[in-house]
Amino acid sequence: MKVLLTGSTGYIGRRLKQKLLEDKNIKLRLLVRNKKSVCELEKKVEIIEGDTFNKDALKIALQDVDTAYYLIHSLSNENYKDLDKISAQNFLDVAVECGVKRIIYLGGLGVKNDDTSEHLLSRIETGEILSSNKNVQTIWFRAGVIIGSGSASFEIIRNLTEKLPVMTTPKWVNTIAQPIAIDDVLSYLQEAINLETKENLIVDIGSKALSYKEMMIGTANALGLKRVIIPLPFMSINISSYWLNLFTPVPFSVAKALIEGLKSEVTIQNDHAKKYFPQIQPISYEDSVRNAIKEIEENQVISRWNDTANGVWEKNSSNEISQALYMDRKEADISHIQAQKVYQAFTSIGGENGWFAFDFLWELRGFIDKMIGGVGLKRGRRSQCDLRISDCLDFWKVVDLKENERLLLYAQMKLPGEAWLEFKIKDNKLIQSAYFYPKGVFGRLYWYSLVPLHYFIFKNMINSIIKKASTL
Repeated sequence: MKVLLTGSTGYIGRRLKQKLLEDKNIKLRLLVRNKKSVCELEKKVEIIEGDTFNKDALKIALQDVDTAYYLIHSLSNENYKDLDKISAQNFLDVAVECGVKRIIYLGGLGVKNDDTSEHLLSRIETGEILSSNKNVQTIWFRAGVIIGSGSASFEIIRNLTEKLPVMTTPKWVNTIAQPIAIDDVLSYLQEAINLETKENLIVDIGSKALSYKEMMIGTANALGLKRVIIPLPFMSINISSYWLNLFTPVPFSVAKALIEGLKSEVTIQNDHAKKYFPQIQPISYEDSVRNAIKEIEENQVISRWNDTANGVWEKNSSNEISQALYMDRKEADISHIQAQKVYQAFTSIGGENGWFAFDFLWELRGFIDKMIGGVGLKRGRRSQCDLRISDCLDFWKVVDLKENERLLLYAQMKLPGEAWLEFKIKDNKLIQSAYFYPKGVFGRLYWYSLVPLHYFIFKNMINSIIKKASTL
């Protein structure tokens, strides 16, 4: 069976891709914006470069495909509702043209009403578009709070629970939802390939219904903590969004979209999961939390909510760096150290490992970034022991990675311009370069105001990398 997977660099798609690769009865094809986002071990599958806004690329990707997974959304864009409609309609039109038999889509639990958030409404409208043509069967899964290492919902609940022994919370903590473990979501998605039915289906999935307060208490139990939660009698979407922005890894824009969705309950509306997938028995909320914590502790996090590129690695970084007006470059001789060890040292940067020195300055910059709606340092690293293209590294994004040769990071903090940080091994030298392309006068003032700090920070950084490499 030929299967197309879209969204394979996202949170769900990356994990589903691993499962599909293990199925010998499937010939897998990926549609990705940039082939660099695909790991070397996965390049044995057919890869089509493009997106759902390019119909020519879609025709190539969907040609001769039996089943296509649609795991795409445009939440990071301001006009995501319009983009989601265009994307879904393009996908459906080309799928019909290419004779695709089945589309499998993952959306959100919930129904249309006056309290439906824009984010959920967009997911519902996407499902309606994909289900609108009788020539292609659509299996539309609807899930609520997905619990797994790296999921946005779990990161929020875990961070609040770990950091705040006593919480005064808005009334949204009493909203009822039906959480589900990421492994159970993947099981439904995978089993849907061989489902023996020809009708369109909406399949609501989830475990026991819980309030968000009960989820926080369940998380505390799984972590062995005691927490006190005091609900307040108001909703405060904006205040809650800033609160989540401050205490969790998610930026303000994501936090607000999630909080707006907490105005109404999201519960299962049909019994199709039990009827069509009786072999899947969703695990309990606390067990899903324990599984997620175990993956984190063992550095086995396959994907995170912020894996999606959001246009970052689609940039031609080589061209953009060449246009940078300002650069801070440091070089060090590494002829006495193996290149592999130097590479291992500079790819260990960030997250719990820190920035070698002056960590308090990096933390201050991360705090300021959070206060102005940026991503801050709280995203950390997916894994403390390895990197891959698309990984978030605090407020940076890995946009290029060549083993024993190069690491290129693109800045995602709030800046009056664009910035890159590069580590490169060449001719027995470690070359560390910071590039900045300013926007307007303020961008130039920003760079010059930081020149004194850059001198100490970047000089110490390259020396610390060499020192660490010498001890490996």
